Parts: sequence; C-alpha cells; structure tokens
Amino acid sequence: MLRVENLDVFYGDAQALDDVSLEVAEGTIVAIVGANGAGKTSLIRTIAGMQAPARGRIRFRDRDIAGLPSHRVCNLGIGQVAEGRQVFPSLTVAENLDMGAMLPRARAARGENRARVFALFPRLEERLAQAAGTLSGGEQQMLAIGRCLMGAPELVMFDEPSLGLAPAVVQDVLKTIRDLNRDGLTCVLVEQNVAVSLRLADRAYVLENGRITLEGSGSALLTDDRVRQAYLGM
Repeated sequence: MLRVENLDVFYGDAQALDDVSLEVAEGTIVAIVGANGAGKTSLIRTIAGMQAPARGRIRFRDRDIAGLPSHRVCNLGIGQVAEGRQVFPSLTVAENLDMGAMLPRARAARGENRARVFALFPRLEERLAQAAGTLSGGEQQMLAIGRCLMGAPELVMFDEPSLGLAPAVVQDVLKTIRDLNRDGLTCVLVEQNVAVSLRLADRAYVLENGRITLEGSGSALLTDDRVRQAYLGM
C-alpha cells in the first residue's frame, strides 16, 4: 500500500533521514521505533507532504507522492494524527471535526464518518459545543483521532499518540488503534512505548540516526537482544 524507497531528508546541512526504505502492507500495523531524534517524525512529515525529500520515492497505491503538498496527500487517503495532538484550541469539538471533513474525498460521507467517530468516542458527542482547548489530554487525543477519521483515510500515521497521557488513557488510545486496524484501517505507529508498539505491530522498523538498522515482525523484534538492550532495558 505504501512503499518508501531510498529516502534522504535534510534540514539545511543536517541530514535527518539517510537512505530510508520501508513497506506498509494494506491492512497491517507497522511500527517505527527509535530514540528521540532518530528521525521518526521527519519520516512521518515527509510521507505526509510537510517536508520535501532531497532524494528517494514515496509510493502510495503505486503512485509516486514524494514532494506533493500535504493537502493532496491527505486527499489521496493518507491521514495523520500529529504528535502533541494539535487540535484547534479555540474551536469547538464540532468545529474541529468539521475541519477534518473538508477534504473533497470526505464530503459525501461526512454524516457516516461523524457517526463512526461518535461510536468510537461517545464523550466527543457529549462535548460538541465545548472548546477543544478545555478538554483533557485524553479527550484531545480522541478529538485528534476523530478529526483524522473525518477525512476518510485509508492509511493513518499515528505520531506518538500516548505522549503526555495517563497510563489508563494510553491503554484506551492503543486499543482504539488496534480496533481501527481490525476494521480494515492500515496504520503506521510511531510510539515512545517500544514494547507496546512491537506487540501491536505486524511489522516494525528500528530507526537510528536517520537510518533503518533493523526490521522484521513485531514479535521478532520484541525478542531481539539488540532491541531489548537498547529500548527495553533488558
């Protein structure tokens, strides 16, 4: 469904990604794990069209999307739940959801997608008139996911969805991602909790200093001694 080939990304003279290649099969969860500063968010931003690559290809359903502007990438069916949630704080919950439905691909199914979001997150329906900035961190993450789903994506990239959330809320968010995947949504998961990510993932990649150093099934990397020592403290 998604193939990244030999991707190089620079910020000025600093190289953030170096010859990165990976694949995401339709209907799977693929985890990208690594330390802070490894290049995970740069990878997500480049796929999403927010950062132009210096070299390489990004193919979504056999179409090269490298360098396309982000609104066109979204309208092709790639959604993003950004790190830090990034809801519009002064807008209401309803207005935030409406922003997600502005893509041409999503307009016809706006009512259906809204019902899907409320089925997943009943609390959002209870807070439709509330300003998003007054929601709890967990509720804002629900809203960020709901806003993304309003765009009718076929693949969603989740960038650190558990960041700053209470442990009980983290479990709810990760369960939501698993349930969405079981319903057919393809997911790319960048998550600080490496153990949880690998347990969820069908396939995983380890990113270190902008390069892919390990790849394999989530279960295989979970038991890999290099991963256990570097990220799991074992």
